Amino acid sequence: MAMETNPLARPQPSMADVAAHAGVAIGTVSNTLNNPDKVREATRRRVLASIAELGFVRNDAARSLAVGSSTSVGLVLADLGNSFFVDIARGVERVMRRRGMDVLIVNTDIEPSREIHNLELLDRSRVAGIIIAPLDTALAKSAVLPTRSTPTVLVNYASPSLAYSGVTVDERHGGALAASHLLSLGRRRLLFVGGPLFLSAVAGRWEGAQEAVAAQPGATLALDETRGLNIRHGREVAKRIIAAGPGVYDGIVAASDLLAIGLVQILNETPGFAVPGDVAVTGYDDNHFASESAIPISTVAQPGEEMGSTAADLLLEQIEKPDSAPRTVTLEPRIIPRSSTLGDIWHRD
Repeated sequence: MAMETNPLARPQPSMADVAAHAGVAIGTVSNTLNNPDKVREATRRRVLASIAELGFVRNDAARSLAVGSSTSVGLVLADLGNSFFVDIARGVERVMRRRGMDVLIVNTDIEPSREIHNLELLDRSRVAGIIIAPLDTALAKSAVLPTRSTPTVLVNYASPSLAYSGVTVDERHGGALAASHLLSLGRRRLLFVGGPLFLSAVAGRWEGAQEAVAAQPGATLALDETRGLNIRHGREVAKRIIAAGPGVYDGIVAASDLLAIGLVQILNETPGFAVPGDVAVTGYDDNHFASESAIPISTVAQPGEEMGSTAADLLLEQIEKPDSAPRTVTLEPRIIPRSSTLGDIWHRD
């Protein structure tokens, strides 16, 4: 007879388990946790991903959880494969380290069921508080998250009901920045590529781009709504652009850096669609690889580290002053021009 086992009863993974999973030395794992400045960025991201996947809890944090006086906070990230969320983690860690607190990072990996599991797990673990970068689902819009009485703050999302404090970026302004950059370069036949539009961030970027183009006489903006924001979706759109013929668009506002990279990969291989000579392309997020692609991508950068540190400050405020009213802090993005719009004018630092 098969017997069900309680996953919570399984042995906790050790630092050695994390090191083996990430393919690094135990000392590297220790430095990632205690002295992150000593670890290369790529290695640090790999170790953090292993910590999240294995559910590793460092010993001093585990002891504090056991006695019910936690000096740890939980951080639930949507996708550790996206360097934007790694930047958020760095900002959270910087603030919490100054307060002598540890950060337990768990990765949702863009799975709604895993997001709920992670929130419930951290709540049961009696962490002092939780910061979550939520998926854009009904859960994020809810006035009640599965965290019971644990202080909780949203990052990269604003609570529509204002039930929770949060940190967000002005997505409309970001979309306007991207479109305005293309318009300033003389581009007039623009295309917005991104979706699905029920994602609030994408919708905000689309609205901002529309506003910028509407203010420029003679400029036009079309929409190609995608079913996702990955490279393959950008490649699919590029094929449709090519089928429409050269000259239909001379500028593209992509809602993510991955979309922009997919677009450039296909367009730049086709006569009449050279990037940026025939078609200039902007991305969004300032993922680390955006500047390292064959044609470095002009992008709208979100202040990930500042978002993380602001979310940490808000959480500490909620922990220390439980009766304080929730509030939302909105930060501003900025445009980073590179070769995909400037061509040879841009020089790598």
